[in-house]
Amino acid sequence: MGADGLPADAATTYAAWFATLADPTRVRLLHAVATAPRGSVRVGDLARELGISQSTCSHHVRHLAEAGFVAVDKVGTSSVVSVNPACCTGLPHAADAVMGTLSTPPCCPEDLPTDVTTRAMTDTDLPRVREIYAEGVATRLATFETEVPPVAALRERWLPGHRWVAVLDGPRSSEVVGFTAVSPTSTRECYAGVGESTVYVAEGLRGRGVGKALVHRQVTEADAAGLWTLQISIFPENRASLALHRAAGYRTLAVRSRIARLDGEWRDTVLLERRREDA
Repeated sequence: MGADGLPADAATTYAAWFATLADPTRVRLLHAVATAPRGSVRVGDLARELGISQSTCSHHVRHLAEAGFVAVDKVGTSSVVSVNPACCTGLPHAADAVMGTLSTPPCCPEDLPTDVTTRAMTDTDLPRVREIYAEGVATRLATFETEVPPVAALRERWLPGHRWVAVLDGPRSSEVVGFTAVSPTSTRECYAGVGESTVYVAEGLRGRGVGKALVHRQVTEADAAGLWTLQISIFPENRASLALHRAAGYRTLAVRSRIARLDGEWRDTVLLERRREDA
């Protein structure tokens, strides 16, 4: 925000968001929609879940939709409510901006798993790394790429000294279960300390701390090696990745609306950045 404080237009926007959420029923509604198993829920089902009338539910849903928190679509005779993925990032960003924590020094994930070890990636790891990357491509939640690059292309993509893999301790300790790497953002010397980070975890092992261990290694090694900025673009639907990177000191810079097409559909990305503490 700089020395001028919070801009007036941002303050107006955030005030409107907070005013919409000043009603506890709307907070409960937004939570119910955001945590719905299928990502959307009918107004009638919402009303029953919260124990309110359908007309009251529709009234509050309309306010949430006007503020941009949810979208409402007609499916047959039913109104179906889904969360706006951008608000999963926009709301935390607004809170950070208002409370002045956007300049908080970088931190690292805590409570690292005790059964995950990270080490430098070698060329012999690359075929397995490519397999894990292919799993991420298939989710359509990790990258705009739709074809998996060959091993040689991956080898050239990332900065030497900033490629790491994770393995599980125990009988299968030789099997790579995730990786993180940093690629240069520019060939210009002035940007030598700026890198684009990436993190992928093998299917079936997500949610058990592998990503946390990898990001911890990524940011601590980047700090030690003199990289002053790490950045990453994440699909707003990928909430787990957003939470993981925020825990490592990444801060939201912008939601880039309709930045590119994936499978013919426009997609948004969230641009996050992590600055080294003394940079």
